[in-house]
Amino acid sequence: MRQLATADVAGVFGPGHRRGTAEVTARLAATSPLVLTGVERIELRGGNGKGLVVATFDGDPRAAVVQAAEVFALYTGMWLCLSHGDLVSAVGMDVEGENISGTVELVVTRIDLVPRPHVTGSARVSGVADPVEVTVAVVEPAGASVGPGAAATGLLLNEFHMTHLSRGDQAIAMGPEFAEYTGVRATRLPTGGLLLVDRVIEFDGERSRLDSASYTTEYDSPADSWYYADTANDSMPHFVYMETSLQAALLMGYYAGPTLTQAGTTLSLRNLGGTATVLRQVDLRDATIEQSSRLLSTTILPGSSLQTFDYTLSVDGEPFYRGETMFGYFSDQALANQTGLDAGRTKPAWLSENPSAVRSVDVAARRADPSAPLCARRNLTLIDSVDVVDGGGEFGEGYLHSLRVIDPSDWYFARHFHLDPVIPGSLGVESVIHAIQEWMLDAGYADTMTDPVFRIPRDIAFSWRYRGQFLPTDGTVELEAHIKSVTRTRDGVVVVADGSLWKPGLRIYELTDLAVELTDRKVTR
Repeated sequence: MRQLATADVAGVFGPGHRRGTAEVTARLAATSPLVLTGVERIELRGGNGKGLVVATFDGDPRAAVVQAAEVFALYTGMWLCLSHGDLVSAVGMDVEGENISGTVELVVTRIDLVPRPHVTGSARVSGVADPVEVTVAVVEPAGASVGPGAAATGLLLNEFHMTHLSRGDQAIAMGPEFAEYTGVRATRLPTGGLLLVDRVIEFDGERSRLDSASYTTEYDSPADSWYYADTANDSMPHFVYMETSLQAALLMGYYAGPTLTQAGTTLSLRNLGGTATVLRQVDLRDATIEQSSRLLSTTILPGSSLQTFDYTLSVDGEPFYRGETMFGYFSDQALANQTGLDAGRTKPAWLSENPSAVRSVDVAARRADPSAPLCARRNLTLIDSVDVVDGGGEFGEGYLHSLRVIDPSDWYFARHFHLDPVIPGSLGVESVIHAIQEWMLDAGYADTMTDPVFRIPRDIAFSWRYRGQFLPTDGTVELEAHIKSVTRTRDGVVVVADGSLWKPGLRIYELTDLAVELTDRKVTR
């Protein structure tokens, strides 16, 4: 406790609570005598799922409540977002009573970075009948800037700016030029569990220079992230590879200011396509992913803008994923006039033009069995059944088809994007992957394996094209996959497929060389 009171946070919680040479100003018990004598439990997911602290104290119970919340705020590292900030507190009620010894149990009810990093909780205190509400926030010195380059020593943008860009004050996130985009539909990063970029480490570019820039960003991928728990993959699911690399690219492309050239025009961001390749297979749990990206070009058109990028993802200096992509900024009129991939013509699914004997794989029934292996669950419940035509499809190797009803309350609409809800394109890709995975299991490819796992195979370039988006009101998502090849390896099998996705009446996604590997983990160790 005494170390925390002298701002030696890294000395207590470890080197992850230190960034470069930034001076630490946030500390425990800055405004009252130290009364905490120890912390018995501290859990980031404890209590009601947002955090828990159980501590002992000797002294003023009101100070004990505040200091328990301060310990949790320091433990989360939120103070790193405002490296010159101090902890300030507010207690919801007065705690009457003399100095006592006892225990305080704080259950965190809210933790957020907007409008400033803060923790709110409800505390039970020895000798106090009612729970005590408390909030501890990290606040910058009076008059200090918290915009780009000013919030934390050595960083242009950090987690604080990312959260504001996703759903807060764009002037804080991007600079005062972006103030007009706050509170209205505009370009944003995803929010919640879909926000997959954390910090800008280096930026070789400048505002309004739209022809080129290079930059390095980072994303921390904690082992307890929801997508590791929900995926059928051995490590990070494919959609996170896509999202984290694309978010890093769009972030700095937006920062350069293409939308500022069309003041007063509402422009929505959409990914248009790209190509990416896994260079090596690596377990990314608890890894910090370095994202090196380059803005290659910007084309300004009436009511829209186009930007192209390339990018490389690395861990510990070793690349593992590389790709190129294009983003577009579109006016309301441009979005309303989208004609899909086929110039407005109807291109039906293969199955509707090739009536065939179909057998169905009941994905929902398998998922309902908690012991069923290699099954995507919870937030990655993207398909419920797969219709299979053995030997069908464009390549005669097999054909897969699935139709799912869109629920406007689906979790991702609130997170992608704030005030502009659409299904993430990467989750459309992920749904086709799930269809392929379920087909592989149904075909028996895992039957002889001791410890089968799904992975993204290396050295197979995957390409995608998007020409539209799935809205909450679109009704259905229809997908198909044409199996191109099934290749046996020493340890398993690799399947490569092409695919498409439709909103009602319009084909809007096209996927080429989407690959899934099923291998025996015990053999490959």
